[in-house]
Amino acid sequence: MGLLLSCMSCQSAPASPTQQPPAIRRSSTSSRRGGGGGAKAMEIDEQALAAAAALVLGQRHSTGGVGGAFDRSASVRYAAKRQQQGPAPLPRSSSTRPRSLGDPELQPQQLLAKDLNTKNLETKIIVLVHGGGFGAWCWYKTISLLEDSGFKVNAIDLTGSGIHSSDTNKISSLPEYAEPLTSYLKGLGDAETVILVGHDFGGACISHAMEMFPSKVAKAVFLCATMLTNGHSALDMFQQQVDTNGMLPRAQEFVYSNGKDRPPTAINIDKASIRDLLFNQSPSKDVSLASVSMRPIPFAPVMEKLVLTEENYGSVRRFFVETTEDNAIPLSLQQSMCANSPPEKVLRLKGSDHAPFFSRPQALHKTLVEIATLPPAAKAS
Repeated sequence: MGLLLSCMSCQSAPASPTQQPPAIRRSSTSSRRGGGGGAKAMEIDEQALAAAAALVLGQRHSTGGVGGAFDRSASVRYAAKRQQQGPAPLPRSSSTRPRSLGDPELQPQQLLAKDLNTKNLETKIIVLVHGGGFGAWCWYKTISLLEDSGFKVNAIDLTGSGIHSSDTNKISSLPEYAEPLTSYLKGLGDAETVILVGHDFGGACISHAMEMFPSKVAKAVFLCATMLTNGHSALDMFQQQVDTNGMLPRAQEFVYSNGKDRPPTAINIDKASIRDLLFNQSPSKDVSLASVSMRPIPFAPVMEKLVLTEENYGSVRRFFVETTEDNAIPLSLQQSMCANSPPEKVLRLKGSDHAPFFSRPQALHKTLVEIATLPPAAKAS
């Protein structure tokens, strides 16, 4: 999403006629973890990654429309086996970098918060909404951790993302892009509520959903995400940030499916730039997964100005999670959004890049559980 800063110059400086719109695909080399994690932990970790990669392969063989909720994680498929064998070890990062204090290696009993009783929570349903270019696949670690803590988790593939079969270039509005999310909320029972977690441009999508279905959303979590105010677009937000490192223009590749004389229809991300821009603290295996799974970002929804009212959007409890090593949405821009529209609470993931579900999965899990366990807000008399 941070790639969109220089979009406003796209019409005045169109791509060269000889330039091909699609991004050149390059794959990163995965690094394998050494000993210390145990054979069983490595097996679980590899199963989770394989489950996520299988979704990408499934897209290539799909002929029908694919949308709605993600099939969650491998933990669902192996539920019966898990009940017989007892709790399986939690997947851990296979990064070869030294672990920082921002994501301490917790013992399973600490991570699972075994005294947590999800039956007493306001809601135990958590809906994960990916950012621009991502898909439900990016949450595979978070899904597994939350489910093992007793939550019901749904990761949504937005229109034209993940394994959703729609053409990204044909998405013409934010409501169309967010339709899988709003359809899911519409289908909830009258008494059901959820916690929405939006990453990156997913923040604009959950804002749209909060305006449409405020009674269905118990809490909204903006994870290094676009937390906008009424009448503003994601593009407006990025105009506040001056690019000083030159990474954004180098990473952008605009797609003009309607012709070079028309506005862009999508934005591709140069695969050679994604590590430094998005995954500068993430394990190599996750960078490799992203390099073969990310899809173009639809341009029209990014341009659309949100309509947010105090009665609907403003009635939902909001939380913002900062990521301190983020090169896509820098910390200063995250703090600016919080200053313009203060949430109930700001939490921080130290040492996290723009993909905390990869770089700080354990710290992210702990933060989401902390938010989920906050008691319901007292109603005004």
